[in-house]
Amino acid sequence: MAIISFIGGSEIIFIFLVILLLFGSKRIPEFAKMMGKGLREFRKATEDIKREINNETDDVSDDLKKMKNTFKS
Repeated sequence: MAIISFIGGSEIIFIFLVILLLFGSKRIPEFAKMMGKGLREFRKATEDIKREINNETDDVSDDLKKMKNTFKS
C-alpha cells in the first residue's frame, strides 16, 4: 500500500495508456474480468487458510485444557 501512496494522477494515466497500447481496447475488459476472478480466488483461499488455522489452534487449545485437567486430577 505504501507504493500506491506515491503514485499520482499523471502516473496512473500514463500506466493506463501503456496498458491500452499493449492490450488494446477490446482486451481490457477481458483482462479486468480475469484480474477480478483472480483476486476473488485469492481472497477465498486466504479465508480458507485462516479458517483452517483457527480450527487447528482451537483443537490444540482443547487438547491442552484436557491435559491440564488430567494432571490436576
